[in-house]
Amino acid sequence: MAGTEREPAGVLDARFSSPGAQPVPWTTARAALAAAEVYWLTTVRDEGRPHVTPLIGVWRDDALYFCTGPDEQKARNLARSRHCALTTGGNRLGEGLDLVVEGAARQVADEARLRFLASCYREKYGSAWHFEVRDGAFLGDGGRALVFEVRPEKVLGFAKGEPFGQTRWRL
Repeated sequence: MAGTEREPAGVLDARFSSPGAQPVPWTTARAALAAAEVYWLTTVRDEGRPHVTPLIGVWRDDALYFCTGPDEQKARNLARSRHCALTTGGNRLGEGLDLVVEGAARQVADEARLRFLASCYREKYGSAWHFEVRDGAFLGDGGRALVFEVRPEKVLGFAKGEPFGQTRWRL
């Protein structure tokens, strides 16, 4: 599936951008999504309160993938509502690119795909993140982990520094 990545056009929102700012190219945003080590996942609890937690993940074939234990709050929230957001970026105000990925999480159970994703985790994070695949899930030191795919519906990019700007991509 490599090489199937789409190239959506970025639209600059002038209300939140400095004069002369240009949209961030999708290739730049995609590279930042792939390179990020930590993502923040936002889901919604059954009573409507947000739940936000950091996690690791991988970007492959136009989607972000992450895993979580079946009894963890994020898994329970996603069982009720698949809508979520994943964010990544930096804590520096004057530099970098912050990204917000909005979409719906779908559980991945195909074992061939899971084996591929397990190799992606190992490649990105090293041997400490080694997963076996069994019964439609990852198995690791922390036990069984469900794997979720989020295909972005919308991505927002916040370029910081000068010029600063907000770019939106629809996928």
